[in-house]
Amino acid sequence: MAERLFEHRLSDIRLLGYSVAGEETVIAAPELNVCFDVGKCPAEILAVDHILLSHGHMDHAAGMAYYFSQRNFVGNAAGTLLCSAHLVEPFRDLMKVWARIERHPSPAKIVGVEPGQDFEIRKGLLARTFAVNHGYPALGFTLIDVRHKLRPEFADRSGPQLVELKKQGVEIQQRIEVPLVAFCGDTAEGNYLALDHVRKAKVLIMECTFIEEDHVRRAREGYHMHVRDLARILPKMENEWFLLTHLSRRTAMRDARKALARLVDESVMSRVRFLMEGQRVGSRPGVVKDETSEPRTS
Repeated sequence: MAERLFEHRLSDIRLLGYSVAGEETVIAAPELNVCFDVGKCPAEILAVDHILLSHGHMDHAAGMAYYFSQRNFVGNAAGTLLCSAHLVEPFRDLMKVWARIERHPSPAKIVGVEPGQDFEIRKGLLARTFAVNHGYPALGFTLIDVRHKLRPEFADRSGPQLVELKKQGVEIQQRIEVPLVAFCGDTAEGNYLALDHVRKAKVLIMECTFIEEDHVRRAREGYHMHVRDLARILPKMENEWFLLTHLSRRTAMRDARKALARLVDESVMSRVRFLMEGQRVGSRPGVVKDETSEPRTS
């Protein structure tokens, strides 16, 4: 098993992935059968049936053809790519080109969606799309657990009475949505942060690309988050956990954490985890390397 993915267990949700700005982003929730972005398609995500792609930039989407090809190679059913509607034809073209290169087509289910749509992952679990702010058509996704509960006004009714009410066409249950994970992809601040299913998800996955004080302008120009943006945003959110991704190699993990800790109080900071400081998949407990400690020379 590869040792480059990092694992977190937050609110009983297991997440594993890898994310470095400009290089690769891939974050899987294996038990929920989804992966947010595909990165270069590490082997650990090949068993996941649904790729929820935020946008088409190479560091987030490069492994799509490999994902479909490898699933076909090992005899799995075609996986499903959920992406912005404008990317459907380009991805279909990509798979046609690879069929010519490999001289063998790989089955691929490519589904285009618009912001505000629901896609059923399985019974009782939805992926809800929302628009984010990346200066390029891009999506966020919230995984929502859908439950049905007896309405309070019928709590004292017997089983036979409830059956009779149903026969009469009375709606005795109410639908309850529990947002589990909201993934915002690459994005600047935007209206999506006011959506209930985003701000109340158990886990909110957000980028934290720029840390340095003199990089605020770069964050704005690239439609990315600066740590000062997060310091303003996170205290307003109701999430149990914040998982931060997309940190640049120019900044060491410990420096990013210190920078955010200087700007928010402990009640917020105690809910923050950086993806790349998690338990390395396949490593011994407690053995974690700071993947962003070496600055880039370029």
